[in-house]
Amino acid sequence: MNHLLSVGDLGPDGIAEVLRLTDAFVEVSERAIPRVPALRGRTVATLFFEDSTRTRLSFETAAKRLSADTMTFAAGASSMNKGESLRDTAMTVEAMGVDAMVVRHRAAGAPWQVASWVDAAVINAGDGWHEHPTQALLDAYTIVQSRGSLDGCRVAIVGDVKHSRVARSDVLAFTALGAEVTLVAPATLLPPSLEGWPVQASHDLDAVLPKTDVVYLLRMQRERQREALLPSLREYTHHFGLTRRRADLLDTDALIMHPGPMNRGVEIAADVADLPNAVIVDQVRYGVAVRMAVLFQMLGSGDV
Repeated sequence: MNHLLSVGDLGPDGIAEVLRLTDAFVEVSERAIPRVPALRGRTVATLFFEDSTRTRLSFETAAKRLSADTMTFAAGASSMNKGESLRDTAMTVEAMGVDAMVVRHRAAGAPWQVASWVDAAVINAGDGWHEHPTQALLDAYTIVQSRGSLDGCRVAIVGDVKHSRVARSDVLAFTALGAEVTLVAPATLLPPSLEGWPVQASHDLDAVLPKTDVVYLLRMQRERQREALLPSLREYTHHFGLTRRRADLLDTDALIMHPGPMNRGVEIAADVADLPNAVIVDQVRYGVAVRMAVLFQMLGSGDV
């Protein structure tokens, strides 16, 4: 693949191939010296125009474990503060000899624009409310590692779906692999229309949980909200937070997931996040191996 802009571009076979490659890179990550020379001589730049901890560090770690050189771009300390455009910034970074750019931006579609301007491979690391394809890949891998398959798996995605790029990418990836997805949220936190979404929707979390194999909790994205969508966070937690009482409605082998960062006590109770069936740390751990697989597919050659 030349770019990874949407997880939907991969299709079921492409997603399965990334997950197959990830197995090999999980093994690499467990070695005493977790490094292979697969991308020696290649350069990967991370261009983040929004704050990030997990995604940025994960990509940088992935590139280094593949022996690639890395460049880190931070918008707050760049010439964009002097008026430089996104296009000129991308072309400047490419001129330094970059083979791949990992782009996060607050504007939906920004990675597509960057891909149209440069010859380097472009990976979408999150664009506005739109998509976050590598998060969906690592989420799919985490579920497959725990349950063996997503085929027939009943997934509930709970919370601020309207503003969530993770939810959009997860719906595409999970349903492509055969999962049944239900969105659970107040009406104000669902998209205005679900036409074309291969999902069901519910406003009753208590009714959905007993029939759920995976409950995926979303952070309340107050920084993206431009209107009052809820009476209060306390009200939201009362109806849609995964409290300990609600966690007890799940089957004992049901998975609890969250893309991070968590607001403990809002969308998930502090003690629920630490339950044995919460695989939130596994998501972070597998994220490095998944991003190694993506970078290798774009820039590598031969066998792992």
